[in-house]
Amino acid sequence: MTERPDSMSGFIGPSADANEATLTAPPVADPFDEVEDNLGKPRSLWGDAWEIMRRRPLFWVAVALVVLFATMSIAPQLFGAQDPRGQGMCLLERARWKPGGGILFGFDDQGCPIYDQVIYGARSSILVGLLTASLAAFVGGSLGTVAGYLGGWVDAVLSRLADVFFAIPLLLGGIVLMYSIPTTPDSPYWLVVGKVVVTLAVFGWPNIFRLMRSSVLQVKPNEYVMAARALGGSPLHVVGSHIVPNSLAPVIVVSTIDLGGYIATEATLSFLGIGLQSPAVSWGLQISRASSIPLIRSTPHMLFFPAAALCLAVLAFILLGEMVRDALDPKLR
Repeated sequence: MTERPDSMSGFIGPSADANEATLTAPPVADPFDEVEDNLGKPRSLWGDAWEIMRRRPLFWVAVALVVLFATMSIAPQLFGAQDPRGQGMCLLERARWKPGGGILFGFDDQGCPIYDQVIYGARSSILVGLLTASLAAFVGGSLGTVAGYLGGWVDAVLSRLADVFFAIPLLLGGIVLMYSIPTTPDSPYWLVVGKVVVTLAVFGWPNIFRLMRSSVLQVKPNEYVMAARALGGSPLHVVGSHIVPNSLAPVIVVSTIDLGGYIATEATLSFLGIGLQSPAVSWGLQISRASSIPLIRSTPHMLFFPAAALCLAVLAFILLGEMVRDALDPKLR
């Protein structure tokens, strides 16, 4: 009788060479390790946007220009400029001197240094733009949050109110309102600046309102908002801790872009003689004084330098807002 082979006798185990190869082979990377590493280092929306923006040269160009004009408005003395309204700054014997020979930007028709006026003019122009953008963002953002969160008749009333102001062009409304509330050259500086800021903000908040309202309507149905409500969070806590922080990104972007538009609008109102008034110093006032045809032909530098500063400031803030928008919007990446 043939003996049945044992069941284990036919098993051929791994050879010594195979065992050695297994021990010396490099370990295979586990894909779950990479997932765990990524999960351990979460990044926010602004963190992702920063990683995108810092690789773009135009972003750093815009930041450099914004820092430059901000420094000019805060500390003009760092640029060697003196207050053009001071005693002895304007001498008629040097009226209409052109740049050159150590003279920066030349002198205007009153013998005042244009360089000092351009440096000190940044303070009024950027201050008006910054305060207007902040006030419009606060008013429009607050009303937009209320309308989007409460809905119903509150949303209907606020939306129709915003439509009324939104239908009026910013510049036209500013001209009408500034003419209705005139100021004199003896008015305090902050009163004149505040009048321009309030006028521009009155017609600028509807844009922020509509944007904030739509953002709140998108954020409100999210699960983390519903969870906060289910845990007993008050409406104020839910809005302040969850809805508003996740709705501010588009508002910040649009406010940055609008800031450049407010600077240009202030210069236009000052150019028309209904914005900032002398003795205030602004780019719009300089352009207004240099806009007559004889002065443009004989002393074009009076118009060129303040106009160039105005264009660069407006371009800087609009470009910065565009870069931030492109980084935050996944559709544009």
